[in-house]
Amino acid sequence: MRFRFTVICLWVIGSQQAAAQGFDYSADREPALRVCDQYFYRGEKLDADRCYLGLLANSDDAVVRAEAAWREGDLTAANAYFRTAVELAPESPRARTRWGRLFLTTHQNSEAIKLFQEALELDGEYIPAKMGLASVAAGRFEDRARALVGEVLEADSSQIEAQLLLARMSLEDGALVRAEEALTAGLQVAEEYDLPPLEVYALSASVDLLKGITESAWTERALAYNPGFGEIYATPAHFYVITRRYREAIELLFKAVHIQPDLWSAHAELGVNLLRENRVEEAQEHLSLAYQGDPYSAQIVNTLRLIDSFDNFQVLNRDLSPSNRGSMNVESPGIILRLHNDEAGVLDPYVTELVSDSIQTFSENYQFELQEPVVAELYPEHDDFAVRTSGLPGIGLLGVTFGYLVAMDSPSGRGSGEFHWGTTLWHEMAHVFTLEATDHLVPRWFSEGVSVFEEWSTGPRPGRHLPMHVLEAMKDDKFLPVAELDSGFIRPTYQGQIMVSYMQAGLICQHIEQKWGRRGLVALLQLYKDGSDTVEAIEQGLGVSPEEFDRDFNEFLESEFQVTLDGLDEWKQQTEAAYEALNEGDWESVIGASTTAMELNPGYVEEGNVHIMNAKAHDELDQREAAIGTLQEYWQLGGFEPGVLHQLADWLYDAGRSEDAIAVLNDVIFVAPLDESLHTKLGDWLLGNELAAPALREYQVLLAMDPYDKAAAHYRLATAYVQLEDEAKTREHLLYALETAPHYREAQQLLLEILR
Repeated sequence: MRFRFTVICLWVIGSQQAAAQGFDYSADREPALRVCDQYFYRGEKLDADRCYLGLLANSDDAVVRAEAAWREGDLTAANAYFRTAVELAPESPRARTRWGRLFLTTHQNSEAIKLFQEALELDGEYIPAKMGLASVAAGRFEDRARALVGEVLEADSSQIEAQLLLARMSLEDGALVRAEEALTAGLQVAEEYDLPPLEVYALSASVDLLKGITESAWTERALAYNPGFGEIYATPAHFYVITRRYREAIELLFKAVHIQPDLWSAHAELGVNLLRENRVEEAQEHLSLAYQGDPYSAQIVNTLRLIDSFDNFQVLNRDLSPSNRGSMNVESPGIILRLHNDEAGVLDPYVTELVSDSIQTFSENYQFELQEPVVAELYPEHDDFAVRTSGLPGIGLLGVTFGYLVAMDSPSGRGSGEFHWGTTLWHEMAHVFTLEATDHLVPRWFSEGVSVFEEWSTGPRPGRHLPMHVLEAMKDDKFLPVAELDSGFIRPTYQGQIMVSYMQAGLICQHIEQKWGRRGLVALLQLYKDGSDTVEAIEQGLGVSPEEFDRDFNEFLESEFQVTLDGLDEWKQQTEAAYEALNEGDWESVIGASTTAMELNPGYVEEGNVHIMNAKAHDELDQREAAIGTLQEYWQLGGFEPGVLHQLADWLYDAGRSEDAIAVLNDVIFVAPLDESLHTKLGDWLLGNELAAPALREYQVLLAMDPYDKAAAHYRLATAYVQLEDEAKTREHLLYALETAPHYREAQQLLLEILR
């Protein structure tokens, strides 16, 4: 199956294919439907079909006929019957709510929400409609879901759907005790009212598996109730995916589709996770099966389309360069790159070098050697990367790591200068190590924290960078206790909390490294691998309680940032004053205000920094050295706006500081490498400094970009080979140049020289 259309976000109801209806715990479920449901829940398909078809033929209730058609997989008919039911009973919330559930089945959340809200307008306390909204919010990891569930349980503690959703969210948050409490309450309700217990069993089995109990009694109970209940494996697999344990998830999902071949959601999850393991053909097989059963899923369609697009990518196998091996003499299984045809020739050398360097660095830092090749994928279309990550467009991430596979935006996946792709790749490579060194048992906060810390300390653009809203969150005491920090990533409670959590985690790892050394970070990794939670890891690995650790960390923050935090308001005032002076051309005032701002918030090079206007003002006043000094500080602190760095490099080169100029221009490659002029200039400067080998790389990349002046590119390659004393290659590229431009005087002269 091949898909040649754009990324989609949703589908509309209009197919005869079946989609999973799930369990209905509504108190007002019609008795006739409950009779049929019992057959369905126990896996007695023939009896269930006869029962539902009988209702379709004989019932006068439009809702009953809609539900029966839904169970039989005729979603078009179900949609029509629900519409009729709403028309016949416009003041009843029941039909609207169940219709909304149908839309959830076909992944049309906006339509579902509209119907749930309409139901609540008719009856503000209608619990099934509240639970519908809670389900949508929970699926989006919105904290609002908890509030809605709380309202429902406060009104009626016997609402089993609310208990089950609370358990599901608690499992996603890693709160196993809270999940068990909710499941115990839910099971009591199910037994008291003779409701299907299968979802309770599946979630309870998930608790066991997350505790390390691989042979759960709940699995046996579920299969005794319904031998074809695939969710008993698929549900725990979901929580394995949440915790990035993709391989265990795959094993469970294979079991799920084995006992329930028409569990399309499991086929879809299996396909997505096989792709995360770079098992492309198997992934495509299961996604195609999922599509046949559930053509409404945007995730399925988009991921199949993405696999088709792999035809436009090159797969390159690279060894870890011996020159990049350090004291450990790291034996890497190798590197596999998946790069777009249009970018492979440009990105290959830089990606290979960066991945090789990161493997060496992290192997030494964390005393762990990789066992499988690292797969690095760079996508020139951001939507393709988003689909690779979640199946849907619009994701705000730059990169993601699934274990040995790293996927990210290529430099052309975002606007020029929007991100430092070298830093992003370095960040993701750190994830490879924290995930694999712990068998994927590392909590999210620590894995992210190590990656952020490594960006700051060992990455291609070292330096600690904190966005303004993170500083403001620190000032407003919004940082979480270390034992609760995962929740900031999973279920944020305020705008921007995810980024705040990233930065807090990085600062925590910096604090650990300063107080306990890298051995402290390594100790935590080992404890996580052994199954410890964060409380146990802090106590055993660092020798302090989590409460003591939080106090120490707050003292670290105070020592590092208190002066900056106290001066934030004045920093904002001075920054505004600098901008106003800039607009008026008052260069002396620009320098005064911007200098004060830099003193108040040293190290700030994020949006709204004043370094660039300070340098401009100095340059306008013919104070070039001062301008250079300011921009060098900007660059050394991590600033990477490509136009600014180009300017700095030119100023340095003109000042006779060619080595410094080359260092700056080299860094632009990790921001905007698809600029022909960059490689031409850098190659020329390198060659002028008798650095023929790196110059050769730049000229080779230039030629791979299919430049307009190919003759000049070949000539430059020839001059590099002259310095390398490779006469054969020199002659080869001179002849290429002359073939393209027969009257190319410099090429003619150089060819004559080597032929003498």
